[in-house]
Amino acid sequence: MAKSEAFGTGPSGETVSRVVLTGGGLTARVLSWGAIIQDLRLEGHAAPLVLGFETMADYLAHSPFFGATPGRNSNRVAGGRFTLDSHEYQLERNEGGVTHLHGGSDGLASRNWDIAVLEEDRVVLSIVDPDGRAGYPGNCTVTATYHLKPEGVLSVTYESTTDRPTIANICQHSYFSLKDGRDTSDHLLEIAAEAYLPTDDAQIPAVGPKAVDGTPFDFRAMKPMAQTAGGTRVLYDHNFCLSADRTAKRLVAHAASPASGMHLKVLTTEPGMQFYAAFKMDIPVPGLDGLRYPPFAGFCLETQIWPDAINQPGFPHAVLRPGEVLRQETDYVFSKA
Repeated sequence: MAKSEAFGTGPSGETVSRVVLTGGGLTARVLSWGAIIQDLRLEGHAAPLVLGFETMADYLAHSPFFGATPGRNSNRVAGGRFTLDSHEYQLERNEGGVTHLHGGSDGLASRNWDIAVLEEDRVVLSIVDPDGRAGYPGNCTVTATYHLKPEGVLSVTYESTTDRPTIANICQHSYFSLKDGRDTSDHLLEIAAEAYLPTDDAQIPAVGPKAVDGTPFDFRAMKPMAQTAGGTRVLYDHNFCLSADRTAKRLVAHAASPASGMHLKVLTTEPGMQFYAAFKMDIPVPGLDGLRYPPFAGFCLETQIWPDAINQPGFPHAVLRPGEVLRQETDYVFSKA
């Protein structure tokens, strides 16, 4: 039977709950705070598959979106500005006072969600993002469903609705490690993308999609995550263009650790995937199992709409209107050779 327990206290005194799910050989611990996947384990592999913390205080003080659900619009919006139906909107510029990132400083990743359904292998969390928060128009209701399915599948489904035209783009922001959480540089990666998005100094797409052919962004055949160009390590925090719009769920990425024999395959409906190699990360406190998290200790494969899509002609659309349901589905499939 699924278990729920008090995990800690949020900044406003709210009780943060933790639920434990089991199924398909996986055990997942999920927090109501930020709809966070706190811990994930596979039978036969002792180490945690995600980066996380043992205490709520460490999440509040040190987390770079570990396991969280950013929104209502994940990734970046240039200048925090966009125009929708002839109305101009200014969002909070929470990244260096320049860009809007992951829904703002009090976005969905930094709020307590309600637990709507709890079963042995499945939890449904829900939250309402109110009209005007961080500058967003409309009341936007979001549900997150985490379901542990047979053969090592963590199924993630987000559904969003609104009562006014708005932008929405939800993603799962887990940092994965298929070894021991210390350094994933030796992990191998394959991404089914013919193009990626180069970015400017604010990490906003500088031009349209660029072909990966002949660049360090060509992961169409599996190779180490650690790549160099001109003698310098490539610092990956880029969107890989999987398709022009949302599609039926298909295989888009495969990561593996030769050291542990662990594999992760990613299937998604989404048109883009942000590969972040966690080069900015250097956490001053221990994480799960007392592990330290220096740069490159994990990696993110964030399936989503392309960044700054609302401001970029030709990008997959990021507009959500009343009467529509934005359904974003991703399966993370774990196995051990």
